[in-house]
Amino acid sequence: MPKEIVLFDIDGTLADAEKVIPESTKAAVRQLQENDIYVAIATGRPPFLFQDICKELNIASFVSFSGQYVVFEGEVIYENPIAEAEILRLYELSAANRYPMIFMSNQEMKATVGGHPHVKAGLSKLRFAYPEVDDRFFEDTTIYQALLFCETDQELPIRCEQGRSRFIRWNDVACDVLPGGGSKAVGIEKLLDAAGIQQTHSYAFGDGPNDVEMIETAGFGVAMGNAVPAVKAVADYVTDDVDHDGVAKGLRHLGLL
Repeated sequence: MPKEIVLFDIDGTLADAEKVIPESTKAAVRQLQENDIYVAIATGRPPFLFQDICKELNIASFVSFSGQYVVFEGEVIYENPIAEAEILRLYELSAANRYPMIFMSNQEMKATVGGHPHVKAGLSKLRFAYPEVDDRFFEDTTIYQALLFCETDQELPIRCEQGRSRFIRWNDVACDVLPGGGSKAVGIEKLLDAAGIQQTHSYAFGDGPNDVEMIETAGFGVAMGNAVPAVKAVADYVTDDVDHDGVAKGLRHLGLL
């Protein structure tokens, strides 16, 4: 088993704003694998929305839902769903405020309302299609992550009333909702244990608000040039942005290529 691992976020790190992986990044990942360095993904996306990337890059291990669902070599090794009582309370509070939501299982996602402009705006930046509507989807399904659609700071009353869940804003009209205590850092720790790789031999690349703990936890954290200030503040190194070969340049700086 390789002794070193590199973990990559997807959006804004592996993939650009058009959700295209630069050729320099593809070549860099192949070179890592040829150098016997393990490569994994650590993303906020649900598994069903990046399997094409795993196939393209020949990656079999990942941390998804920002740490709530971890797969090592094709096998699920860790799950941390949102508690049913918290989901119900979240749904009730969002409905009372007329804020739409999306609930995600490991296989699919459903919206609570159809055609809402905030949902369209948030998902358009991710190049995701508007999901089917089922406002009771969460009742008989294990939910690992939810999306709450409201304008900046409008989530604060819900956050105060809802309970332990974490709210991570990634868009002017959208927040991730995660189980309390859940983060990419926790998921990465589970993956490192399964892989038998020491934390000091781990490297992580990221750019968004949900990457802060991951960058702090990895043995060496790299912020993309297009990263938010909070990620750059905790990174060991800031590389170029995704559109200017940031991944390849960062790996060369680390001496991994």
